[in-house]
Amino acid sequence: MTTYEIVVGIECHVELKTKTKLFCGCAAEFSDDPNRRVCPVCLALPGALPVVNRQAIEYAVKAALALHCEVQPFSRFDRKNYYYPDLPGAYQITQMFHPIAKGGYVDIETTKGSRRIRLNRIHVEADAGKLLHASGGIGGAGGTLADDNRASTPLIEIVSEPDLRSAEEARVYGEKLRTILEYAGVSDVKMEQGSMRCDANVSVRPKGDPVLGTRAEIKNVNSFKALERAVNYEADRQIDLIEDGGSVVQETRGWDDEKGVSISMRLKENAHDYRYFPEPDLPPILLDPERIKGIGLTLPEMPEDRKSRWIKELNLPACDSEQIASSRFSAELFDRTVALGADPKTAANWIMGEWTRCVRVKGIGMETEPVKAEHLAALLGQVSAGKINNKQAKEVFEEMFDTGEAPEQIIQRKGMVQVSDTGALDAIVQQVLADHPKSVEDYRNGRTQAIGFLVGQVMKASKGQANPGLANQLLAAALEAMK
Repeated sequence: MTTYEIVVGIECHVELKTKTKLFCGCAAEFSDDPNRRVCPVCLALPGALPVVNRQAIEYAVKAALALHCEVQPFSRFDRKNYYYPDLPGAYQITQMFHPIAKGGYVDIETTKGSRRIRLNRIHVEADAGKLLHASGGIGGAGGTLADDNRASTPLIEIVSEPDLRSAEEARVYGEKLRTILEYAGVSDVKMEQGSMRCDANVSVRPKGDPVLGTRAEIKNVNSFKALERAVNYEADRQIDLIEDGGSVVQETRGWDDEKGVSISMRLKENAHDYRYFPEPDLPPILLDPERIKGIGLTLPEMPEDRKSRWIKELNLPACDSEQIASSRFSAELFDRTVALGADPKTAANWIMGEWTRCVRVKGIGMETEPVKAEHLAALLGQVSAGKINNKQAKEVFEEMFDTGEAPEQIIQRKGMVQVSDTGALDAIVQQVLADHPKSVEDYRNGRTQAIGFLVGQVMKASKGQANPGLANQLLAAALEAMK
């Protein structure tokens, strides 16, 4: 690898979260029974005419603006002609010659520093259907079934320039792209459900050589971790092939994540193989500059801007800002919690810790808002006021997460109010000292760590309700007086 350079470009297909499909009124939902969300337009039946979904175009413009692209006032659809069983009309409606947006960039941060990855274009296109392979696979005893519920779902394809130089950069680029699109609100960007799909074009060349090598396109990558593995594997495969005297062929390869290998699927077609021509049933898309500007005003504060604001105004560490800003939902929860009076660093710790843990362990989507900002701020207020301790707060938080209840209700129901009354706590402290004379003697002989054991005994005697800070103070004072 020291004598070769990896060159990667990413083609990312993103399903737009419109209610209906790109060219018809069928619901853009895929959990229904097969072939229930279809109509003559979806199935490209003779005489059925498509009509462009206005919301899909607005979402495409919004995504383009979030990615710093130049939105084109004139764009047009074309037919991409090829036959595959999941393509009912034997052609796909896309934008080959006049895409909706050009240029743009994504800034990434890796272990080797910051880099700007240029975008080539964004275009709008209709998705294909889905093939379901029964036991035996294609041509086998089980056969293959076609479900066209997904056919004509609106997509944008985001095409990067071949600027990525490592598998790590490919993964980080994909993660950053997902975050930006999530913030823009144009897609749910769930790779595991297929609403964001990344294909990697991978080639290698001798370091310092300006000529690009022959590329292979890797498909069927369903996670960013798999994307990183696939790029590394493919680069190694190509280098081994070259070193053995062979040559890389331009082809499409599928990624088998279980085996960790790419598998040849077909030779890679060029543009002329698809016989593109202008879509005759759809007029061009004409976008007024004022309309483009209006769509841009609907964008929220983007992740880089939020991170900068938190670092400057809240003194939040850069690493905390990076982690919280990586999701729009955690970022909004943080902003609302702090606006309600919570300490920024404390709120950040809880969101990065307990909130993230519960989301992961319980498998609940962040967008469902399992814990309201008002409840998180109130819980942190209970801790800072000394009414409950951190251990109790974690128990309360988990119940808040499961039930949506306010923390005050849970604390009262569980009888968790922390004992911070000096008189009541001093009585417990005196009893603990009387019950553990050896620990008292150890402390008096210079083994100051014995106080930790005694604090634990106070917590036990108070059934976890003692204020641990106050218990520590009272024990220290009492032990010093006994010296």
